[in-house]
Amino acid sequence: MTQERTTGGIVGKVVGKAKEAVGSATGNDTMQREGRLQQAQAEKGLEAQRSAAEAQRAQEQADLEAQRDATERERERLANDAAAVQREKQAERDREQAEQAARSDAAAEQARADALQQAERQQAQRSEEQAEQARLAAAQEEIRLQREARAAEDRADRIDPEEDR
Repeated sequence: MTQERTTGGIVGKVVGKAKEAVGSATGNDTMQREGRLQQAQAEKGLEAQRSAAEAQRAQEQADLEAQRDATERERERLANDAAAVQREKQAERDREQAEQAARSDAAAEQARADALQQAERQQAQRSEEQAEQARLAAAQEEIRLQREARAAEDRADRIDPEEDR
C-alpha cells in the first residue's frame, strides 16, 4: 500500500470513484481498494464537514437564544426599574397630597377655631352690653323710684306738716 495523500470532499470522492473504476477496469485490486478507501475517507470528510456545519449552526442558535434571554432579562430589569421609579414618584405625590390635605385641614380647623373665638367674643360683648343696659335700667328705675318717694314725702308733708317734726 502506498502512502499517498488523498483529496477530501467531493473532489476526493470523484477521484476515489475514478480510481476504483480504473482499478476495476485494469484488474488492479490495490487501486480499486484505494479508490474505495478514498471514497470512504471523502465521505467521512464530507460527513465531518456537515457535522461541523450543523454544530456551528447549533452553536449560533444557542448563542442567539442566550442573547435573546439576556436581552429579555435586561428588558425586564429596565421595566422593573422604571416601575420602581414610577412607584417612588407616586409615593412622593401621595405624600405631598397628604401633607397638603393636612395643611388644608389644619387651616380649616384654625379658621373654625378663630370663628368660634370671634363668635364667643361677640357673645361676651353682647352679654356685657345687655348687663350694662340692665344696670342702667335698674339705676334709672332706682332714680325714678327715689323721685317718686321724695314726691310722695313732699305730698305727705304738705298734707300733714307736723309729722316731720
